[in-house]
Amino acid sequence: MPALRAAGHRPHPVRQFVLKTRSRCNLACTYCYVYEMADQGWRAQPTTMDPATAARAAERIAEHAAAHDLPRVDLVLHGGEPLLTAPAALAGPVDAVRAAVAAAAPRTRVTATVQTNGTLLTRGRLAALAAAGIRVGVSLDGGLPAHNTRRVDHAGRPGFGAAARGLRLLARHPDSYAGVLCVIDLAHDPVETYESLLAFAPPSVGLLLPLANWSSPPPGHHPHGTPYADWLLAVFERWWHDGLRRTRIRVFEEIIALLLGLPAATETLGLAPAATAVIETDGSIEQADSLKSAYEGAATTGMTLRTHSFDQLLDHPGFAARQLGLAALADGCRTCELVEVCGGGHYPHRYRAGEGFRQPSVYCADLQVLIRHIAAAVAGAARPPAVAS
Repeated sequence: MPALRAAGHRPHPVRQFVLKTRSRCNLACTYCYVYEMADQGWRAQPTTMDPATAARAAERIAEHAAAHDLPRVDLVLHGGEPLLTAPAALAGPVDAVRAAVAAAAPRTRVTATVQTNGTLLTRGRLAALAAAGIRVGVSLDGGLPAHNTRRVDHAGRPGFGAAARGLRLLARHPDSYAGVLCVIDLAHDPVETYESLLAFAPPSVGLLLPLANWSSPPPGHHPHGTPYADWLLAVFERWWHDGLRRTRIRVFEEIIALLLGLPAATETLGLAPAATAVIETDGSIEQADSLKSAYEGAATTGMTLRTHSFDQLLDHPGFAARQLGLAALADGCRTCELVEVCGGGHYPHRYRAGEGFRQPSVYCADLQVLIRHIAAAVAGAARPPAVAS
């Protein structure tokens, strides 16, 4: 890190803090990156973040916000399943952060969301979250039971019915509704998946590429095809040409923004520096959870809230590598004409065992096709109509 600093690297502060308030889940989804992939660190975690750890997290976040005069910090309550917490205690960590930030950095605004599987959403929980100004995002595999066969509880029973009930309840409270996340499954028709999700009236939809890499390729991956671009473009065409914009689709909007030279709002595309820290239930400070899909310990830093500040996280080699932008990419990526939009792809997607993360994304071909198609659509929309002769 001293060499990086000497070369002119200046770290960017953390702006999003993921609080793992629960380390266990009431579902046992067969593809879960936390429980079913390379990293099994969850087994050593306490099941619940206790109030003392939440209070220490609040102090560290407030300290960081004050040191960097941050205009805003974003909190995400995560797990496991964070709604396993009793309604009366759900807002505790957020209340603690807001109080600490108000005292140390009064100009900093604190936003909060909870990411849930939706099965435990009730009127009581939703009321408690709404009262604390905590919005709700729900993870789902599509809007039909057939899309969600791998989202089951620990006894193998389907979770979709409970999730659908929770989503219908949430849709009646739009001020609390952050949106839906959906991992792409090539086995499901893309347009049917998209339109089934619209039945739950989400304000936004996150269509996520499966967490995969060169050593553990995604389902259906092959070197001469672009199945994930094909899937996404079927949805894009329906969304782009719809006479009524019924929801936002993040990946499309992010690509459009980057094509127009606007800043990215995500770590999955573009060259913006990583700005997310994860706090585990025991107070460990980790990098983004998605790294757990690569190998055991990929997200760990050896830091804890008790002994380290978030400024010290900025100097961790793994965190710093994800803030280097163009300099961290493979040679072919740095010279690619799409690099400002693609950004080399999502960091975990670049991993190859024995070689690290300095590879193109395992989805490189898909991303090229997707970005070029969207660029053509945007250019066509901006082109003035032809004048009849």
